[in-house]
Amino acid sequence: MQGVRFRVITANDPDILQERLNRFVEGLPEDVVLVDVKFAVAEGPSPLFAVLVQYKEVEAWKG
Repeated sequence: MQGVRFRVITANDPDILQERLNRFVEGLPEDVVLVDVKFAVAEGPSPLFAVLVQYKEVEAWKG
């Protein structure tokens, strides 16, 4: 798939992760679509929350 991009966003606090994810998505251009979002937690003394965002730039639709 040409033009597909990935972004990993991590944080040790779920609220901070949500803020980072929101900021990233809000900053995407209008001609970008989210293809997939995956979430994971690595357990430990300080859990790590991670999101993998897959997105792709598309051609504007002229309807």
